[in-house]
Amino acid sequence: MTDPSAAILSSFSSALAELVARTKPAIVSVHSHRLRASGFVWKPGLIVTADEALADEGEVSVKLADGTTRPASVAGRDHTTDIALLRFDAQNIAPVALSSVVPDLGSLSVVVAAEHGAPTAALGTVSLVGGRWRSLRGGEIDARIELGVRLRHSHEGGLALTASGEAIGMAVQGVRRVLVIPSATIGRVAGRLETHGRIARGYLGVGLQPVKLDDGIGAMVMSVDKSGPSAAAGIRQGDVIVAWNDEKLAGVRSLLRALGPDSVGSVVDVTIRRGGEPVRIKLTIGERADA
Repeated sequence: MTDPSAAILSSFSSALAELVARTKPAIVSVHSHRLRASGFVWKPGLIVTADEALADEGEVSVKLADGTTRPASVAGRDHTTDIALLRFDAQNIAPVALSSVVPDLGSLSVVVAAEHGAPTAALGTVSLVGGRWRSLRGGEIDARIELGVRLRHSHEGGLALTASGEAIGMAVQGVRRVLVIPSATIGRVAGRLETHGRIARGYLGVGLQPVKLDDGIGAMVMSVDKSGPSAAAGIRQGDVIVAWNDEKLAGVRSLLRALGPDSVGSVVDVTIRRGGEPVRIKLTIGERADA
């Protein structure tokens, strides 16, 4: 008599193996100046990989699942969300269909990556699920997803799948944990990289220091870029920013968070205190040159 539990495990094992087999043609190894990572075909001729695992200079190549190696070029990269986009000459590989589904806590997840071009797979659990958050570098991530799985450095940029085969995002190394950059973030950031080659960031042209005020928190202007937007608007060293579009300032960090890609070119009402007196200034947000 066949053990029912053994039959269930065998069926589950076969299903996972089939899932990996369907996915692995779109998984690649990325080699860049002594660094190795993984990646996946996002669109024909375009690969998404982990920015942190990509060298800052030198040539880039990708090794496909069939063992062939192709040169690649960096189409764009965003340090804040850990997403980089590569271009390569291969139109015959079916891209990964990303899913916007957020996995359930405790559910199983498979990370399909590559090692020297050979596909790899690691099974783990979804150990944390949360809402939108910001990385230490200020990038906006659409969902907090952590995996209980071991991940080598060369497997960063691999594809995270649910047990039912939905591609939920890119697996990367966080601080003592494995994170998933979700599909929604990849679609948003990689789309901008494909079109513009970079992610624009707002620029004020001031150095700020938080200060405590009797009625809240302010941001003291410690330095001013003479050719920047703040100088053009009339902001001076020693001014204290206390409100942004008529909302009291919650802190310097919250002000910097307002300088996302969509902020460039927008006009904001800034309230400052100069010599103890309130002054309202209209400021047009510029674009950071090194964005």
